[in-house]
Amino acid sequence: MKIATWNINGIKARIDNLLHWLKESDVDIVCLQEIKSVNEQFPRAEIEALGYNVATHGQKGFNGVAILSKLPFDEVNRGLAGDDDDVQARFVEGVFSVASGALRVVSLYLPNGNPLGTEKFAYKLAWMARLEAWAAARLASEEPLVLAGDYNVIPEPHDARNPEAWRDDALFQPESRAALRRLAHLGFTDALRAVTHAGDTYTFWDYQGGAWQKNNGIRIDHLMLSPEAADRLTAAHVERHTRAWEKPSDHVPVVAAFAFDTPQATAAA
Repeated sequence: MKIATWNINGIKARIDNLLHWLKESDVDIVCLQEIKSVNEQFPRAEIEALGYNVATHGQKGFNGVAILSKLPFDEVNRGLAGDDDDVQARFVEGVFSVASGALRVVSLYLPNGNPLGTEKFAYKLAWMARLEAWAAARLASEEPLVLAGDYNVIPEPHDARNPEAWRDDALFQPESRAALRRLAHLGFTDALRAVTHAGDTYTFWDYQGGAWQKNNGIRIDHLMLSPEAADRLTAAHVERHTRAWEKPSDHVPVVAAFAFDTPQATAAA
C-alpha cells in the first residue's frame, strides 16, 4: 500500500496535474493540502472516475485539506480538537479497514506562522500543541496512524539548501522545530528520514528567485508514523519531477510504501 502527501496549492489550478499524477503513481491513499476550495466545488467526479473515494474539509479561497482513497472510508473526522473557535480548515482524518484492523490517516496543513511577532506565530505554536495532544491520545489505541501533510516546519539545517536564509522565518524557529520534535518524541517516525539521510532531499521550492532551477529547496512535507505504522514501512521517496511540470505546485508529493493488506486482498489470496 502506498500513502502520499501533496500540498497541491489550489485544486482548480492543478487538477490536470493531479489527475495525471494519480494515473502515473497509482497511490492508494493521497492526502492533499491547500485545496483552496469549498467542499461543494471540489472536483470529486474526475477523481472518483479514477477509482478514488473522496473526503474534503474545504474553505473558500485558502487552506483546505482532502483525502483521496481507493479504500472505502469507515469514518471521517474533520477539524482538530482543542479550540472550538478555530474555523480554519486544516485537518481531516480518515479511518480504513486493513487486514490487521483499523488504519488511521490524517491530512493536515499546519499554519505558516509568519510574520514573527504576530498572532500568526502564536496560532502556529498553539495549533502544534493541539496536534501533539490529539496525537498522544490517538497513540493510546495502538493502531497504525499516519499524520501526513505540510507541516510548515524545517526540522534540521540539512533540510534546507540554505538554512541561513530561513533564520528569521517561522518555519525554522527553535519553537517550531521543538514542537515537531515533541511530536516525534511521543513515538512518531519521520517516514522519509527513516529510509534516507541524504542531503538535497527537499519537498518545496519557492516560485520566486529561480529556487527550482537553483535547487534552493526545503523539506517541510512529512509523513509522521505511529510505531504500528512505522513497523510496516517498506520505502519512502520524494516525487520531485512533478515540480518541473507545467503550472506546478511549489510542493511535490512525498510517498511512503507499507506492508498493509486490505481485507479484499487477503480474501483474494
